[in-house]
Formats: sequence, structure tokens, C-alpha cells
Amino acid sequence: MRGNLQNGERLRPVDLARGHGLSTQAVRNYEEAGILPAAGRTPHGYRTYTPLHARALRAFLALVPGHGHRTATSIMRAVNQGAVDEAFRLIDESHAQLLDDRRTLQAVESALHDLEPTMSSEPGVGSEPAAVSGPGGTFIGPLAGKLGIRPATLRKWERAGLVRPRRDPRTGYRVYDEADVRDARLAHQLRRGGYLLEQIAPLIAQVRAAGGLEPLEAALRDWHGRLSSRGRAMLTGAAELEEYLRERA
Repeated sequence: MRGNLQNGERLRPVDLARGHGLSTQAVRNYEEAGILPAAGRTPHGYRTYTPLHARALRAFLALVPGHGHRTATSIMRAVNQGAVDEAFRLIDESHAQLLDDRRTLQAVESALHDLEPTMSSEPGVGSEPAAVSGPGGTFIGPLAGKLGIRPATLRKWERAGLVRPRRDPRTGYRVYDEADVRDARLAHQLRRGGYLLEQIAPLIAQVRAAGGLEPLEAALRDWHGRLSSRGRAMLTGAAELEEYLRERA
């Protein structure tokens, strides 16, 4: 590989930068981060790159949309250090996360089907009268444990309007009825899908107001689109990385 670097066409940092819409400082930063192989040096100490560096840069930029900047950096660093199996492991983890996100999306869509019967309740209520007035319900600790989050997260969601637990008149403890649990589950799933609290709150509020499921359906369409884009980006990144691996060999 060293001979390949020395005997190939010489490229200046500016050549590499212009070819990818980057600054020369960005190229230097990528080299220092291990994203690019170490550059050669002229007798005067100036960096020189080769087509192999250009291929590495293309691979990195193609990996970022599907894997994110941090993971793409780790993948390229592993490849450049000769730890190809580690790079493959990182790629596998990204694919596993994408699959998990798809399953989460399916869970959200299933949750929406379960919301249909509550749409006939009074506007603004969004919960069954029996669940509100009856003795049933769960407290913050058990609900947080069931969702795999901290109680502080549920309190934060309450402040954001995502859940509206009632208070036990004797103890003052928060009591989450069936509809509150539903809203908490939905909020949790949407958070895992990358939605911010300020994006989730109006969706849940509109569902409570019996405004139909259109707001959530629009969000889910967008979510579907983003997952598909990530999947295609991973394919593009894999193709560019394969070309880089071939040239390194």
C-alpha cells in the first residue's frame, strides 16, 4: 500500500477539497482524525495526497448519511488501521439499529390501530371515564420501569404535556391510568424514532382532542421515508467502502 501511495498521482489538499466541496482545513482535519490515510510529504513539508486518499474521502462522505458522522469516522479509522473486522462490526451495529428502528415504527403503527376505539371519547379527554374515575392505575416507578426509562423522564414528559397523570387525593402520588400509559408508550416510541418533545406534544394533544390520526399518520410517513433514505444511503456507503478496500488491497 505504501508503494501505491508514493507512486500514484500526487494531489494537493486543495485538489482533494475542491473535488468534494470541502475546505482544505476539513481535509487536514479528516487526515488527523484517521479518516484518511497519512499523507505523504514533499521535501518542504507540504502534504501530498493520491487517488487512494480521494477514494477514502468518497467512502467516508458516502458513509455519513447512513451511519452518522461519528460511526463513519470510526469505520474509516478502523479500516485505515487495518482492523477491517472492527469496521464490519460497526457497520453491522448500524444495520441492527436500522432494523430496530423499523420494528419501533411497526410498533407505533400498531399502537395507532389500538388508538382507534378512543377516538369516540369526548374531545379533550382522550381516556375512558372508567379508567379515570376507577381505582385502577399505575404509579410513576412501575411505569418508568416498564418503559425502560427514569421517573424523571416521565416528569419531564408531563411538563411538556405528553402525559397527564391524575394525583391520588390521599397521597398526592401521580397515578397513570390506561390512557396515560398509552400516551407514554406512544411518546416513548416516537422519541426513539428521533422526534423531539415539542414535535410529539401536539400530535398527542390532537389525538386526545379526537382530531383523528392524520397528524400521526403524516409523522409516520415522514419516518418511513427517513428510514428508507438511511437504508439506501447504507447501500451507497457500502459500495464506496468496498471500492476503497479493493484499492487498499
